[in-house]
Amino acid sequence: MERYDLVYRLYDEYDTETLREYQEFVDVFPAVDSRVALEHWQGATEELESRKDEIRADFAAGETFAEVASRATRDQAFTALDLEAKYGRAVNVLVLDVDETLRSAGGTDNEIPRDTLHVLTEFHEAGVPIVICTGQTLENVKGFAIQGLGSEIVHSGDLSIVYEAGTGVFTPGHGAETKQLLYEDLDAEIRDVFDDVRSRVLPEAPESLRRGCHLQGNEFNVTIKPNYETGSSMAREVIDEALVYLIDLLADAVGTALESDGNGGAEIDGEAIVDWTRAFYAAQDPEIRAVLEGEGAYPDLDSDAVPDPLTAVLERIDVAYYEADAAEIGSLELNKVVGVERALDVLGVDDPFALVMGDSKSDLRVMRWVAEHDSGIAAAPEHASRDTLEHVLETDELVFDRGKSVDVLRTVYALNRLARLG
Repeated sequence: MERYDLVYRLYDEYDTETLREYQEFVDVFPAVDSRVALEHWQGATEELESRKDEIRADFAAGETFAEVASRATRDQAFTALDLEAKYGRAVNVLVLDVDETLRSAGGTDNEIPRDTLHVLTEFHEAGVPIVICTGQTLENVKGFAIQGLGSEIVHSGDLSIVYEAGTGVFTPGHGAETKQLLYEDLDAEIRDVFDDVRSRVLPEAPESLRRGCHLQGNEFNVTIKPNYETGSSMAREVIDEALVYLIDLLADAVGTALESDGNGGAEIDGEAIVDWTRAFYAAQDPEIRAVLEGEGAYPDLDSDAVPDPLTAVLERIDVAYYEADAAEIGSLELNKVVGVERALDVLGVDDPFALVMGDSKSDLRVMRWVAEHDSGIAAAPEHASRDTLEHVLETDELVFDRGKSVDVLRTVYALNRLARLG
């Protein structure tokens, strides 16, 4: 218990709250061309170091405790101690979702907060690779990564981007391995289904969808996004309609593929393929079933009776529904887990112990993967999907408020500092 006693002493005997205020001011002070402002920053820096020196002088591991106290709250420091006691190792790679995790439209103006960006740069400087793992397109992610983290970090060789939820991996600075298009490894039948859906999704959409939605510029996945504000009632209505349309379009494309294989056509076993397909995905996800029921599109069919040739194809294709945000089809053979594994391989992280942060079902797959392999911990915002939140609460309870991913990052920063003490 000695280390716990030392942390109790640290937070009981020192004004750590003021210390953290000085540290945050020094860290995120904006670049300004003002002599008075720079003098104020210099004075704050000197006061910060003076307060840290008191801690450095009073503890055998003074540097560690000074850094922990200047960045982590009391609760965060004790959580870090608990994690160190449970796992006995430091986090050696960050796996981070972006939307509604690092940044949130609900209070941070949909930008990654400056304090979060600064902590990420500190992890980078400490030699911890960063894997950005997102459903966004590569160009979108590259843009905000360079703008937020800086070109030097993005092109350092220690950052990888898993984009479109695992269809591709981009790791600058690694030669022929820099960009890997994982969807090219899929067989022709599945690629043809996606090409068919993509070519028809907007031209054949009803007018309400053409006016209310747009197609995200993916390389492989087919993602319909609302033209209305994400989360609004209008966005919810149009995405619910888009989900049914996308499932039906997928059914038609799969039917064409099966017909060319001699396994069926518009109907199988006397029922329309579109109805079998609706039944299949309704059974996969209760949210999808609820939308189909709400749209009057839920079929009166036994999902266990879906014909085998159809099941064999649909089992390889994921239909994802994000309420009031997106309807999407992707490959179940390509997901964030596959992308993260490839990213870690390129980055040379042979024995990962990752911090996985995310809010959605696609992030949950990565969280479960690290849990199954004893290779990481998981964190999620309080507004994450139900299953994701349940997983996080059942493991280490690393739940953070909307827009405050920095709280978990600071906890892990403290964990890594304390783990050095052995």
